[in-house]
Amino acid sequence: MMKTLRTLVAAAGVMALAGPALAMEKITYLFPAPDFLPSFAPQQLAKHKGYFADEGLEVAFQVGKGGADVAKQVGVGNAEVGGGIGDTPLIVRANGIDVKGVALLGTKSLTQINIREDAGIEGLEGLKGKSVGVLSYQDTTYYNLLAALASVGLTKNDVDIQAVGPSGIIQLMISGDIVAMSGVPEWAAAIRGAGVELETITINSIFPAMAQAILASDETVAERPEIVQGVVAGITRAIGDIIADPAQAAKDYVSFVPQHEGKEAEIEAIMRAYIDLVYGEDPAAIGPFDAARMKEVQDFYVANDLVREAVPVEEAFTNQFVTQATN
Repeated sequence: MMKTLRTLVAAAGVMALAGPALAMEKITYLFPAPDFLPSFAPQQLAKHKGYFADEGLEVAFQVGKGGADVAKQVGVGNAEVGGGIGDTPLIVRANGIDVKGVALLGTKSLTQINIREDAGIEGLEGLKGKSVGVLSYQDTTYYNLLAALASVGLTKNDVDIQAVGPSGIIQLMISGDIVAMSGVPEWAAAIRGAGVELETITINSIFPAMAQAILASDETVAERPEIVQGVVAGITRAIGDIIADPAQAAKDYVSFVPQHEGKEAEIEAIMRAYIDLVYGEDPAAIGPFDAARMKEVQDFYVANDLVREAVPVEEAFTNQFVTQATN
């Protein structure tokens, strides 16, 4: 009897000690587009491989209506963190939405200019008078296209820019109704998969455009830094997996996301494109923002009336969580 009692007491003690360690903090990560898109593979890997759990977080995914909407929802506290583009805080802070980038998920631009090879167009200058697709007129694909055109002396009035959404871009590029697009690697992969050869022009070599970023409100950064740290650590760790072994990362990702069942080879090709065009090959370089790059982007946006006023660049991002996550 005494032995049994001692056993129960010991077990209760172990449970009491284990209880706080096992408690997960529940938070919401808000995406700017459907969460099954390959561009969000790092977030899916971080969740399903237990990287968020390792940081004491139980992360629920929800979908917003674009990067600006994500920033607004994060800013008012409807989600603790979310996804946008590195320059999103520059745009929304001018409208009184106090969010900042807490990690930049790539060393290069998320978007590229892709031109049908059979269109006979040589370089960006050849886009004059041609039809070019973008996601929307309030999207980074549009802003980056304007910057690329400006580099060769063209404006939006010199090109037939069509905002047709992601599926529209893919379909119209395949049909030839548009001959070029400003978009992300998976759109180009889908177009090439239909047998259309493309010339890819990297915007990063023209304009300091940015990759995706993790966004958090100023309030969350100040009052709940541990959850921001956990999200940054989990996602940057997952990007490291992709860079180290894209074939295995593709298999893992497909096993977690049923929409891509049987598409391991296609997803691997997209991940390799992200390494080449967006992430870069050094996992340690993932995360930090560069103030000079942010200022150059903002100066372009202000000069071209894409934002109404400049904001202090140093308020639009913080590298405090990246430094900790990569140590």
